[in-house]
Amino acid sequence: MTDTVDRATLRQIAAYQFGAGAGEALFPAGESRTITRTSGGRPQQIHVDDERLVSFGTDGRYTLGIEGGRRLAEAFDPPAGRIVVDDESEPFVRDGKNVFAKFVCDVGSAVRPGDEVLVSHERGDLLAVGRAELSAEGIRDFETGMAVKVRESVERR
Repeated sequence: MTDTVDRATLRQIAAYQFGAGAGEALFPAGESRTITRTSGGRPQQIHVDDERLVSFGTDGRYTLGIEGGRRLAEAFDPPAGRIVVDDESEPFVRDGKNVFAKFVCDVGSAVRPGDEVLVSHERGDLLAVGRAELSAEGIRDFETGMAVKVRESVERR
């Protein structure tokens, strides 16, 4: 079902949550989208060409799908909004495993606990999307602890 939710509203939410430019990256002009709703009528997910961009959380924020993560990865220069890992962690992250602080190579300085983040390889490939469990400072400082709860990962090719 195609919905007429105002593109400007979708963009505002994205800009507030991810930063300036995120709204245009996630919801470009002229693109058709499908919005699924809960039985109560609340927006639940936004898809484009059968790919999930984002879901609406009950807190009013977006949770990213892989396609949404790809769009944000193209819009923002690393490490903004990202947790960066190396070859050692890549296969585990691609298998949907969580990211632990001791394996993080770099992190966007504005990352806070609870933020939706991208997990990428140091060469730039998007590996997963998920929720930060620690602040950027905590990720840099700690040798133990979960840095990102991975929600969805990119399969190996």
